[in-house]
Amino acid sequence: MFITNTVPSNNSGDPMSDDAKALMPTTEKFVDFYGDRINLLLMEDTAYVPLRPMAEFLGLAWSSQRQRTLRDNVIKKRVRNLIVTAADNSQREMMCLPLDLLPGWLFGISVSRARKELQEKLDRYREECFQVLWESFQEGRLTAVPAFESILENDTPAVQTYKMLQAMAQMARNQVLLEARLTNRLEDHEDRLERIEAHLGDSRRNITPEQASHISQAVKAIALELSSRSGRNEYGGVYGELYRRFKIPAYRELPARRYEEAMAWLKEWWASLTDDTIPF
Repeated sequence: MFITNTVPSNNSGDPMSDDAKALMPTTEKFVDFYGDRINLLLMEDTAYVPLRPMAEFLGLAWSSQRQRTLRDNVIKKRVRNLIVTAADNSQREMMCLPLDLLPGWLFGISVSRARKELQEKLDRYREECFQVLWESFQEGRLTAVPAFESILENDTPAVQTYKMLQAMAQMARNQVLLEARLTNRLEDHEDRLERIEAHLGDSRRNITPEQASHISQAVKAIALELSSRSGRNEYGGVYGELYRRFKIPAYRELPARRYEEAMAWLKEWWASLTDDTIPF
């Protein structure tokens, strides 16, 4: 459901301060979680969940949960007052939490504060609520599927295929993480090697004077093209971007192994500015 009208704040909600003004979300969904109607609101590409209904669903006193929320230095910086549509279609101002912080908020609830008959429900919220809301935000899924795990106990061809695909996805995920770790290790090794070479004074690690001249010519060409458009001296900016990108204090200290990469990057920059033949 898309909401575009502006609704004034009222005093029935949970303002964080007297100056806080409730905002209207751009999108609002209603997600059924085991019979509990949870609002999921979108504001500036961030999904939010109102906290007061959560507390009430779990049989908790909202006043104490509100105080707990505002005592948390991380959470209180990110809560926002949003206009929320109630079950009777009335709208009221409520304190809302970004979805990514919901697990932390739920695990901050003391089990002893929940009534005994609701402690199992609290565990269910902790285990599943974030995932259900996240899938709703990403894929449009609006209800929990409590019987799905029991369905997977059946040995049908569809279940076997699903389990096989899940296993393949997990293997692929592990491979991606492994490759990322190996890549990071390789980059760390290369950085350490460069520092050692620099400390030992190995002149072969940096570009040659001829290569440095090519880099300089390319920078000057790009700077002249930019200056012709801006009317400012752009040399410092181009050199600064080169230093930032390749993490060097001067262009003559560009590692020799990265010379071709630097020239390709400069040529790509030139091509993005003009269709003229590359002059370097």
